[in-house]
Amino acid sequence: MKPIFRLLALCLAAFPAMGLAHHAMDYELPATALDGLLSGLGHPVIGIDHLLFIVAAGVLAARVDRGRWLPLAFVVASTAVVALRHAGADAGLGELPVAVSLVVMGVILLGAWHLRHAVLAMLFLMGGAIHGHALGDAIVGAETTPLLAYLAGVTIIQAAIGLGTSAVATRIRARRPHFPLQKWAGIVAGAAGLVFAGMTL
Repeated sequence: MKPIFRLLALCLAAFPAMGLAHHAMDYELPATALDGLLSGLGHPVIGIDHLLFIVAAGVLAARVDRGRWLPLAFVVASTAVVALRHAGADAGLGELPVAVSLVVMGVILLGAWHLRHAVLAMLFLMGGAIHGHALGDAIVGAETTPLLAYLAGVTIIQAAIGLGTSAVATRIRARRPHFPLQKWAGIVAGAAGLVFAGMTL
């Protein structure tokens, strides 16, 4: 198990630098449909806190019967709030709630609680809203065409990561039922959330 702990320590050391890479267009506002699409596809991946949350959400969804709709609930809420953020809605949340959402996801995964579908749906919708608010900062002020392309990119990439992770996690559980995938996903998500929370304070 020592190599796993070393890998985890290396990842945690790299999180601060990775967390600063939060914009696919080098902080320039997308001006064309292609710019918007590339920014939408890249932003949730370059922002390691967003990426880790979506992956952890996919792992959690794999534990729930017919749970693939949960990442889709996250994506719908995220995309809707990105659009609202562009329209002028600003809750002034900053990045701290994103970090906290990772900690909460880590706690849920480590606790291995069997939550009701309604509770899980609410958590995924809230997570989507929080991450969508942060992702929306990249598109505020853009014209309609790059905005729509950005929304398409954000929707496609987040759905692909969430559903893809859920499918992979389901396969791992079927083939290696004793492998503690959920535990490790919880550790990584929770630790990353604490690191990012410390960076924002």
